[in-house]
Amino acid sequence: MNERILIIEDEVGLIKMLKRLLDKEGFQEIYQAESGAEALKKVQEHRIDLILLDVMLPDTNGFDLCQQIREISDVPIIFLTARTTDIDKLTGFSMGGDDYITKPFNPLEVAARIKAILHRQRKTIPEIAQKFQTKRFVLHYDQARLIVEGKEVNCPAKEFQLLKFMCQHPNQVFSVDQLYEKVWGDYSIVGKENTVMVHISRLRQKIEKDPKHPEYLKNARGLGYMLSNENQRSPQ
Repeated sequence: MNERILIIEDEVGLIKMLKRLLDKEGFQEIYQAESGAEALKKVQEHRIDLILLDVMLPDTNGFDLCQQIREISDVPIIFLTARTTDIDKLTGFSMGGDDYITKPFNPLEVAARIKAILHRQRKTIPEIAQKFQTKRFVLHYDQARLIVEGKEVNCPAKEFQLLKFMCQHPNQVFSVDQLYEKVWGDYSIVGKENTVMVHISRLRQKIEKDPKHPEYLKNARGLGYMLSNENQRSPQ
């Protein structure tokens, strides 16, 4: 199976067991993270198709982490936790979880629930645009590739995430605070205006014919930035 699974769990023994289970079920790309910070980095840097999320992590709790992931991704999330009360389960779903499995669990049930969610997801994916295409550049969301005038251009993770977010919301003006929160996952960091500006500048160097007079990544004076889709091509 081509889907990528991320296991967020701090018990190494359980990670190994889940990896063996998923490998046996045919999943070829399995990632792991043992802390919330590591998990967020994995979600930002890789296309993940489903997450198994423990609630009790060393640097945060899974409920808060789920909420943070939801701000940048709609990836299906299954809680896999020893927290068994009804309040815990309701909290998990209210934070954006798609399923909730309590420990100890039946491995076959975990595999079955993963497959059921991915099956539903596969049926909806064709309805979602997988790329943004203009006369000058194409951004492939699922492959994390930027093609400019037919040639692939190096696009680091944050630049890709910023461009992807703006391509998915064309003609909408976003402030620096909004862009920083959506792409970097925080809005309280000092220096965010300079960070966003630098990334916008780098993207203009890559996608614009004349970066000083951008056709795509435009300034909305005093408000922020927007991506114009005037030259967008219809999906083929």
